[in-house]
Amino acid sequence: MILLTGAAGFIGFHTAKALLDAGQEVVGVDNLNDYYDVALKKARIHTLDGRDGWHFVKADIADERALRMVLAEYPQIDRIVHLAAQAGVRYSLTQPYAYGHSNLDGHLTMLEVARHMGDGLRHFVYASSSSVYGGNTKLPFSVGDQVDTPLSLYAATKRAAELLTQSYAHLYRIPATGLRFFTVYGPWGRPDMAVYSFTEAMARGQPITVYNDGHMKRDFTYIDDIVAGILGALEAVPKAGDRYCIGDAPHRIFNLGNNRSEALADLIASIEAALGIDADRVFAPLQPGDVLETYADIGPAREVFGFSPATPISQGIPLFVAWYRAYRGL
Repeated sequence: MILLTGAAGFIGFHTAKALLDAGQEVVGVDNLNDYYDVALKKARIHTLDGRDGWHFVKADIADERALRMVLAEYPQIDRIVHLAAQAGVRYSLTQPYAYGHSNLDGHLTMLEVARHMGDGLRHFVYASSSSVYGGNTKLPFSVGDQVDTPLSLYAATKRAAELLTQSYAHLYRIPATGLRFFTVYGPWGRPDMAVYSFTEAMARGQPITVYNDGHMKRDFTYIDDIVAGILGALEAVPKAGDRYCIGDAPHRIFNLGNNRSEALADLIASIEAALGIDADRVFAPLQPGDVLETYADIGPAREVFGFSPATPISQGIPLFVAWYRAYRGL
């Protein structure tokens, strides 16, 4: 049985669905906070209601007592997929304490839960972010690169979570795997992400704001490819001394990206083609915390668990737009 945090979130929901499709039993935990439209989160969960093996608990990952109650109710839990976090770079500029609560206190609480499971825990898989690479100018981004120049509080908290996990894996021999996600998009996506916000604005006849005059590139990664990576990593339980383990701990970190860096202009063009609408662009300066380009080196993930993303934006964007139209009744 798998404990999945952030189950009502974009990646968490798709991961829960894939695990259930594979015959796994899943206990989903989410606090349904209002960072973005709670109705969207509830709609995701609603699609899972009634599925065999699905259990949902509304709880905050920073509430250790609540999580211990979950473990007491479901003693069969033997794996943790920890995806819950306060997301968003720009939001961290105005709501810093939300990041301390979820990404620091919450992550520490999850590690304590894992520690007290002892030998009953087979694997602790958790979400990190490409944001940890910060001011890195070497491309593609490799896990061995320096990550000590975060450009946002969000990035700093995700790197801190990696370091906390390293210490727990070393001290308590917790088998742990961190996954640095690169700009994930797809059906049921987050409204604060560019793909969703651009699509919504264009569908409503509103202008889109394009930062840094559009001179940015991202490793846009389709949700199905990310989920395949999560499930693959979950099965690849590390042992101390395995290739890519950090120090003497059973802890590895991998990039999960599309292994290509694509221009923001190409993303917008793909949305325009899928919608049949020309975007009205409003250009703005680069925002604090933003980076110019991301590009994932996925070689280690390919080697260890066969990660092989297969969806370019030319295929993924039409799938998102089709979902968006159906969801919005357009």
